[in-house]
Amino acid sequence: MARARILHLHSSFDLGGKEARAVKLMNHFGDMADHVVLSADASALGARDAIDKNIKVEFPGESAPSLQGMPGMGRYRKIAQYMKKFNLVLSYNWGAMDGVMAHTLLGKTMGLKPLIHHEDGFEVDEIDRLSRKRNWFRTIALQRSHALVVPSKILQEIAVKRWHQPFEKVARFPNGIDVKRYSKSCQKGAFPGFKKREGEVVVGTVAGLRAVKNIPRLVRAVAAAGDHVKLAVAGEGPERTQIEAEAKRLGMENRLMMPGFVRDPARYIGLFDIFALSSDSEQYPISLIEAMAAGCAVAATNVGDVRSIVDEQNRAYIVPRDDDAMADAIRTLAADADLREQLGQRNRDKAFNEYDEQRMFARYRQLYGSAMGRADFARQE
Repeated sequence: MARARILHLHSSFDLGGKEARAVKLMNHFGDMADHVVLSADASALGARDAIDKNIKVEFPGESAPSLQGMPGMGRYRKIAQYMKKFNLVLSYNWGAMDGVMAHTLLGKTMGLKPLIHHEDGFEVDEIDRLSRKRNWFRTIALQRSHALVVPSKILQEIAVKRWHQPFEKVARFPNGIDVKRYSKSCQKGAFPGFKKREGEVVVGTVAGLRAVKNIPRLVRAVAAAGDHVKLAVAGEGPERTQIEAEAKRLGMENRLMMPGFVRDPARYIGLFDIFALSSDSEQYPISLIEAMAAGCAVAATNVGDVRSIVDEQNRAYIVPRDDDAMADAIRTLAADADLREQLGQRNRDKAFNEYDEQRMFARYRQLYGSAMGRADFARQE
C-alpha cells in the first residue's frame, strides 16, 4: 500500500512534550508514512534533530502558507489548498488553530481528508483562567475535526465542558515512553558540564525555557534549599537570560548547570537525585514520566495530572505554585537519601506498570489508521 502523507501543524517545533511525542510516532510509523511539518514559529525547529534519519520528513518553511496572521478567508483558503496534498492532517495546540478553522470551514467543499487535533496544555496567558475568545474559537474550529486528542483528565473535562466537544470524540491518550531505556546506566558526558562532588545533591529538570515553566521559581527554591544543592536544567528557549539573571542575583550561578538543549534524556536524566517541575501549567508531562522510569524522586507543582501520575507516597512533595512550598519539598528530599531512594523505586515501578509507550503507540495507530481508512496502520507492530 502507498505511503501515507501526513501534515503536522505546530505552534513551534522545539523539543517539548508534544513535539517529543510527535517525533516518537513519526519514528514508530517508519516507512509507512511521509511527513511535512509546518511551524508557526519558523525559527523553532529544534525537535527535527530527534527524527530518525531514515524518516522522510520535510520542513517547507516559507514555501508553505503561514500559520500566523489575522483570521480571514483568504488565509484559510491558502491553508486549505495546501492540505489537499495529504491523507491526514495533525494539528497541535492553540498555535495551529487557524489550520483547524480552515479545515472546518473549507474541508467539505474542497474534499479535504480528516484532521485530528491535539491539545497538550496552555501558555502563561491561560494559566489561571481560560480565554473566553479562545474557548469560542476552539468550539467552532473543532466542529468538523475527526477527533480531539488530550493526555490528561483535566483537558478531557475542559474539551467537553468548555469547548463543547462530544465526549465520544475526545480521545484521552496518556503519554508513554520506552521505559526500559531509562533503567540503563547513564552515559558519561551525556549531560555537558555535569559535576557533582561528594555530599552534593543535584536537582534536575528537562523543559523548554518558556515563561509557563517558571524555571526562576526552581532557581529560587534550590537556592533556598542549601549550598550543597545544585540545579541542572536541560532545555533551551526565550527565558534563558531571565533564568541566568535570577541565579546571579541569588549568588548561585556556580551551582547552576544549564548547557541548553540536550538530546535523549534516557542517557542522563538518572543523574539527577531529584527531578523537579516548577511549572505554572502542565497537563501530562513526558519529562516527569521519564524521570520516574529512571528512578527519581519528584518535587513538583500541583498542576494538571502531575499529582496522580507520581506514586502515592511521592504526592507529599507535589506542592502549590509557591516558592516556599517548592523549596521545602526540595530541602526535605535533599536531606534524606533513603527517602529519595524509596520514592524513586516506587516511581520506577509505577512507570513500568502504567506508562510504557507501546500502549500509547497502539492507541495512536488505531486512531490515525481509522481516520485514513488504513487498517495497516492499526496492525503495525
